[in-house]
Amino acid sequence: MWSEGRRRESWENLKPAIIARRRSLLLVMSKTKINAVAFISPQNHPILIRTFNSEAENTKYHYIFHTSLDVVEERVTTDNTSYLGLLYAIEDVAVYGYTTPLKLKIVMCLALSDSVVRDVEVSTIFKALHMAYYAAISNPFLKLDAPEASNDPSPYLLVGGSKWKSLRRKIDEICTVANNPSTSSSSS
Repeated sequence: MWSEGRRRESWENLKPAIIARRRSLLLVMSKTKINAVAFISPQNHPILIRTFNSEAENTKYHYIFHTSLDVVEERVTTDNTSYLGLLYAIEDVAVYGYTTPLKLKIVMCLALSDSVVRDVEVSTIFKALHMAYYAAISNPFLKLDAPEASNDPSPYLLVGGSKWKSLRRKIDEICTVANNPSTSSSSS
């Protein structure tokens, strides 16, 4: 059995390697542009929706994420993998899905382009988004419980609150790196 100090030391040694691997995989990204990302609870409640286009398109992405839930449910029942792949393409957007072991759904909209988007690239982005969410909910100083006035015991209600700035910042950072891999390689 490892002591707490040994575990922490092991994690600290491993952390730079994980970060370097993620960064190198994200730098492989082709001309992929992330338009929006949604985190959806196991009960199909939107936890957090981040759009990276104009404010006028927010409703469009809410609709896309809502309609993608049917496809996600179909894929989850037939396949036990986390990465669900391309769910569907609509207008100028390709919708991809990912589920966590605890049934959290992460859905991402990519702009359609002439370049090929490899599943490895999209899967890497999903894993980074999943780890950002996991790090945020693992913070012992954040309250995950619903307000006492609410009858809904969902722990996801407060994710959109002001205390969750770090999660939103991480999501923005991941999407910025994925959208502009050449600028992130020069800054590292």
